[in-house]
Amino acid sequence: MEYDLCKELQGKSVLVTGGGGLIGSRIVGLLRGLGARPVAVCMMDAYPGSVYQGLFGVDAGARDIVVGDVADEALMRRLVRGCDFVIHAAAVADVAACTRDARAAIRTNVTGTQVVLDAVASSDRVQRLCFVSSASVYGNGDPEDWASPEPEKRALRGALEFVYGRTAPRFAEDWPLRPLSVYANTKVFGETQTALTLGAVGVSFSVVRYFSVYGDPQVVKRGSHSWVVAWFAARAALGLPLHLNGGGAQIRDFVHVDDVAEATVRALVAPAAQDMVINVGTGSPTSIGEVAELVRGHYPEVSVVETPMPPGDPLGGYASTRRMREVLGWAPGISVSEGVARYVAWLRATPEAIPEWLRGESAVRS
Repeated sequence: MEYDLCKELQGKSVLVTGGGGLIGSRIVGLLRGLGARPVAVCMMDAYPGSVYQGLFGVDAGARDIVVGDVADEALMRRLVRGCDFVIHAAAVADVAACTRDARAAIRTNVTGTQVVLDAVASSDRVQRLCFVSSASVYGNGDPEDWASPEPEKRALRGALEFVYGRTAPRFAEDWPLRPLSVYANTKVFGETQTALTLGAVGVSFSVVRYFSVYGDPQVVKRGSHSWVVAWFAARAALGLPLHLNGGGAQIRDFVHVDDVAEATVRALVAPAAQDMVINVGTGSPTSIGEVAELVRGHYPEVSVVETPMPPGDPLGGYASTRRMREVLGWAPGISVSEGVARYVAWLRATPEAIPEWLRGESAVRS
């Protein structure tokens, strides 16, 4: 169904939780360009302050930026009260960080989500909430479904073979959810609770399941194994070897942050997205090893080494994009090879994005 984003959002107030992060700040920028009036709320504590202002372009002192906690009931009620739409993207989004401190993850991703949902449910103004979820909810899927000879299950199988001898699943939105990490488990809660809380009071909602988001100005975090494009590019720029966890056979569907932002805003207003769960991916499977080779195409002298598979890291799969294309009337436009090239070019132009602690590792090696 065709619809005009500018017409739908012109002059509308949109609360974006997590609006200071990589994806949230991109969403806020897109909303501004469409004539909406976004308000971003974010703790601004996931990165050093220089990352938010210098790389993400987020000014904590701006009128439309609120430094605050989504678990703060009074704050959320006040912010939601003045908004026509809500995008709930705030989360402890690092799989490793959630595993290290499950209570902190639950406080933000579970309690904070419920606080936001309660505020929206009690509002008489919000037209729709879009909940940001993750493809991690699929886990590795159900191997029995991949191998089953039954036609309806066979149709769910993807076309790419893992080196482990199994088929990489193409995840459709109606696949069973099999979270393998604390982070994924909090997203399953968020999806279910969004439908329960808002469905009970008749408030429209949509759920977007992001696959592997990447793109500038994404920067690496110490102790994280997420954001592999940023990791590989940063390490390659310093001449460090690229770490292939488990040999690099994991499959991901890499979707550029610009495409992710547009998909999210479309899911916020598309009539057909009401009460729908929508995959946000390209529909193209890419192994971690292939990403390493794309990066090495720009840094051919860099080596690769095999490292152990971290806990909670799924073998993965890729997105079925049929629903996204039909419901949003749209598809991502940036291929992974183009996106990697863009990131490498950005990193070369912005070397200060490489953190000092990683530079220290390079200095030790030399």
